[in-house]
Amino acid sequence: MICTKKEIAPEMVREICTRFSCDALTASIFARRNVTTGPDIQYFLEDDLRYLHSPFLLSGMEDAVDRILAAREEGERVLIFGDRDVDGITSTTVLYRCLKDMGIEVSWRIPSGEDTYGLSLKAVEEFAANYGSLIITVDCGISNNVEIDRAVELGIDVIITDHHNPPENLPNATIIIDPKLPEDEYPFPFISGCAVAFKLASALRFAQNELYKQELCLLDVRPVNEAYIIDCIKMVNMTERARLSEIITPGMVRIEDTRLMQFLRGQQILVWDADLQKKQLAKIFGNGIEFNMMDLRPEIATEIPSVRTASLLRIKESSKLLRYREGNQSEMDGFFNIFITYIQKKTATPDNQKKTQADLQLVMLAALADIMPLHNENRILVRQGLAALNGGEVIPGLRELLARLNMLGKRITSTDISWNVVPVLNAAGRLGRSELAVELFLSETSQQRDTIAEQIIQLNKDRRQLGTDAWGYVEKQAYESFENYNKKLVVVVEPRIHRGISGILAAQLVKVFEVPSIAITILEDGTAVGSVRSTRGFDVTPMLDSCGELFLNHGGHNYAAGFSLNKENLDALLQHFLEYTAVIELEDNQDSTLQTDAEIPHDYLTPNLLKTIDLFEPYGEGNPQLLFFSRKLKIVGADIIGKGEKKHLKLVLAGGKHKWPALFWNEAERLGRDFALGDTIDVVYRLERNLFNGMETAQMIVQEVERSK
Repeated sequence: MICTKKEIAPEMVREICTRFSCDALTASIFARRNVTTGPDIQYFLEDDLRYLHSPFLLSGMEDAVDRILAAREEGERVLIFGDRDVDGITSTTVLYRCLKDMGIEVSWRIPSGEDTYGLSLKAVEEFAANYGSLIITVDCGISNNVEIDRAVELGIDVIITDHHNPPENLPNATIIIDPKLPEDEYPFPFISGCAVAFKLASALRFAQNELYKQELCLLDVRPVNEAYIIDCIKMVNMTERARLSEIITPGMVRIEDTRLMQFLRGQQILVWDADLQKKQLAKIFGNGIEFNMMDLRPEIATEIPSVRTASLLRIKESSKLLRYREGNQSEMDGFFNIFITYIQKKTATPDNQKKTQADLQLVMLAALADIMPLHNENRILVRQGLAALNGGEVIPGLRELLARLNMLGKRITSTDISWNVVPVLNAAGRLGRSELAVELFLSETSQQRDTIAEQIIQLNKDRRQLGTDAWGYVEKQAYESFENYNKKLVVVVEPRIHRGISGILAAQLVKVFEVPSIAITILEDGTAVGSVRSTRGFDVTPMLDSCGELFLNHGGHNYAAGFSLNKENLDALLQHFLEYTAVIELEDNQDSTLQTDAEIPHDYLTPNLLKTIDLFEPYGEGNPQLLFFSRKLKIVGADIIGKGEKKHLKLVLAGGKHKWPALFWNEAERLGRDFALGDTIDVVYRLERNLFNGMETAQMIVQEVERSK
């Protein structure tokens, strides 16, 4: 058998179909991919920004907004300091444009040339000399203890916005925003640095209206048997801060003896249908108790007319958001959701919407470049970014780059961005010209941006050559290292490796040896700089932390990290890595048998399958492209193709009512040996769109075949 298919319970498929109104094929794919809960499924079926988590759920967000607003009020000079990669470049761009639009005197800086990762002492001291008073880091800063201590010493406040794993000892920054902080309760910590910057920009835009920092309290009373339930939610900045639910029998208790008095004291009380609420409260506590409340129903109906006559029960039952929640949901949950939707609509000015759509294209680039898992809100961030791009509103800088890459006017997918755009943008930072990429997005004229785009494309060509050279330098050493490190680790040290491609080289070593790999180069100043990439479930963070005293700095993610150290400590580090292999445990390599998402019978093998393909977009980390299997397709056409050496197959496969063009890369030699024209074969394949002469058709990308039995 050329593939396997995970067995799933039919009742699970039926439940998903019924609850979420999707077809059986979609439900079966969800089940096979373990996407079975409402909170997971909603990010595949929905793409509205309403489903994003509130920026104010990030600890430190409100403090950061207040500090930035104070900087604007006082006319302070602000520096945004980012990283040299795509995530850092886009983060810098998003926050710089936001602060510039607010009228703040803001500048930006990122590592260039041989600068090390993260905030530098030189940047801090030069900013202080220029009378700066606030530094905001983006996509870095969480491990810059020394540099931030120096900033504080010079009277500079620091706001860290980052998404890397925090060290045990956090920097002495004024404010830290990082979804991976141990005490942070943000619902999804695996967002990019640019997404964190986007959250800050969104919070700053919300802070421009009168609802910012207002304490509000929603209240709802509903009868149950002989008693009443009183539900209350306190909220600030669109986030729930406290909740109270009381069951009270009329005439049995005074209001002073309940928790309501303390909870409601000093609150602005908001209700749905004030007349009804007052009558029910009078039944509970008598007519002598006055509640000062505001009826939200007519106000919300101006933005959402469909709820003008709806009860909270009906709103709860019709809420799409609540459909995806697990467990029982109350009318108060429906009230809270409709209120947040109303606030978002009310505050979504055309100008803010335009800025958000522009930002989302940058957030999309960052998520794909930093290989963020395409689950939860990352799916909406990437999908919305791609939609804005494909809708024709391509942001300046990206437009010129896509034009140079001959991608404008084509339907662009996450795969296109990952393979064709991200490496080009990353090349600027890898070769010490990271400022070029920021300038690409911020330059005023199309002519300037076009010139920069051409420079960046040339840098990418240079980067490719450096990668080829580096492999030649280390190949022999890598094979020896694999044996020396007990086949659990590969470590190469080579001064000729350009520091900008050490991460690419480490990733290439992982691909070849299927073990965690480290590529180390040595700079002219005697600093050794390394990149770490991992695989097979091995978290590199504890390994690096265990020898932290050897490093000048280190940090990153669980499967991609970096470090620097004095050359004198290099032998001790290599010895430590060797000893650490005793405790490295790697997951077994996956079975080479292809795991398919679904078997497609002939009757269902139609171009409509592209709708299913689209539903599961964007594809990437944690969400690979769908893989299908079909039996007994007849080969009715077969050609050997390719530029120069002809080594690919172009087939035409017949199944059901349709004939399918199918490409089988690098397998020309199998025609006539394993199968021939007229044979019936079983096929494992992916589906994609093929655009030719303005016509879009579905085609198969064959992964494996065998003659049908």
